[in-house]
Amino acid sequence: MSGGAARDPGLQPERTRLAWRRTTLSCTVVVALAVRRLAQGTAPGAAAIGAVALTGVAWLLFGLTAHRRMRALATGRPAALDARCAGLAALCTVAVAVLGGVVVGGG
Repeated sequence: MSGGAARDPGLQPERTRLAWRRTTLSCTVVVALAVRRLAQGTAPGAAAIGAVALTGVAWLLFGLTAHRRMRALATGRPAALDARCAGLAALCTVAVAVLGGVVVGGG
């Protein structure tokens, strides 16, 4: 393949975009369940409010990172995900999982 040839990515960008959307949807469900539990009053006080707030912030940061990455995938040759962005996405995913488990799981 010559250096100036167009790249044929196949379905890889679409699979990656769908993975970002699937993870964002999972995070959204966790936040919705946490807020529902808090609204029902079955979660314990200030700790639950703090956990829901932190989960919401992590969800928002992950959503922004995912949106940015999905937009980059629309180009023919997207730039590589920088380490800062990848670290933020990983941190937010873990935070949503842990805090969601605390609030939804009754911790």
